[in-house]
Amino acid sequence: MVNVGIIGGAGYTAGELLRILIWHPQANISFVQSTSHMGHPITDVHRDLLGDTDLEFSKADYSNTDVIFICSGHGKTKLFLEDNELPEAVKIIDLSTDFRPKTNTEGFVYGLPELNKDAIVSANRIANPGCFATCIELGLLPLAKSSKLKEEIHVNAITGSTGAGQNPTVTSHFSWKNNNVSVYKAFTHQHLAEITETVLQLQPNFEKEINFIPVRGNFSRGIMATMYTDCDWSLEEAVENYKKYYQDHPFVTISNQTPDVKQVVNTNKCVLYFEKHGSKLMIVSVIDNLLKGASGQAVQNMNLLFGMPEILGLGLKPIGF
Repeated sequence: MVNVGIIGGAGYTAGELLRILIWHPQANISFVQSTSHMGHPITDVHRDLLGDTDLEFSKADYSNTDVIFICSGHGKTKLFLEDNELPEAVKIIDLSTDFRPKTNTEGFVYGLPELNKDAIVSANRIANPGCFATCIELGLLPLAKSSKLKEEIHVNAITGSTGAGQNPTVTSHFSWKNNNVSVYKAFTHQHLAEITETVLQLQPNFEKEINFIPVRGNFSRGIMATMYTDCDWSLEEAVENYKKYYQDHPFVTISNQTPDVKQVVNTNKCVLYFEKHGSKLMIVSVIDNLLKGASGQAVQNMNLLFGMPEILGLGLKPIGF
């Protein structure tokens, strides 16, 4: 049994973690910390868990904890580690951007299992990938692995409103979001850095631009990324090579029909689809931004850290466990 603590327990990603971990057969929730809700039932905030748990928000207690998930928001994990001395044996899975760059000096491993599974298994600290980054990287990894990225990559990706977090902003209120779609952070989105690093990990000689246009959608959850680049693979070769790359990665599925976001919402799946148009290969990738793009992938990483089947507790049935 793995004893789990959650730091920053009031947000969307923490709520999804709780929904998974409450029913995870090998997880025990030691504490759920939230400065603003201390002493209150977690169901006051995560109302979908009513009837599933009697847990309350409490102070962090690391004496009986094997792993902590940090869900405190970008920039806050660095401050947390500066202000708190954790027992050496406690593993960390961070859901912020703080330690995703390879240049981090704190020993965090980038937690994309489809890229770094062997490193994750032996790690103590995991930087969980971003939601856009996960969706886009899973669409590009096999191309980079085969050194097939020769020209610029063009990406358009639309995300649901939960990608902006729980606290409302001017652009996330229902009255602004409803019946509306908008482009934001074109060519400058913060996930571009980790996407580029991931591509270079598999194809170090890649020197072209990754042109990324993020879009805010008027739905709650899910991401659809459509990307294209020149590629000399035929459609059949692309499908064959992608299936080969992902044959040992249970959450990635290749579809022969254009996928819908609804196929992956509330799952840890990524569905990929391909078309060939002249010299260009088009890849469509869909995930749930809160699960494969955040909390589901975080639990997938926890499973790997502790020698459990990576699918445990995530909707797929592990064999012989």
